[in-house]
Amino acid sequence: MAKITGLGGVFYVAEDPAATRAWYRDTLGIDGEYGPQLNWSEETGDQPYSLISHFKDDEYIKPGKGGFMINLRVDDLDGFVAQLKAKGVDVLGSVDEGYGKFAWLLDPNGVKIELWQQIAAPE
Repeated sequence: MAKITGLGGVFYVAEDPAATRAWYRDTLGIDGEYGPQLNWSEETGDQPYSLISHFKDDEYIKPGKGGFMINLRVDDLDGFVAQLKAKGVDVLGSVDEGYGKFAWLLDPNGVKIELWQQIAAPE
């Protein structure tokens, strides 16, 4: 059975994404190409990771509410989406970006949830 394997990232709107990323780098010592990245060395995939990413606006987070989105890692996106649909959950869409597969849904409060199956290691 497909399952959630961990937190894939937290995404929220920041007035100045570059300054926010610099603060995470300089203050907390975490950095990455798209935002502070936390690698998961104990996962079985090729260089699994989580990240905190910042957006200038909420376009990517829409139709979610609250200016943030929760990204959850999954080990089998297609299988997990099939499980959701069997439960009557409305899946907003899905895409294969090559480095990973994604699908989206809303929680009962309107918070956007992004499901992510990492396919490739970060470059």
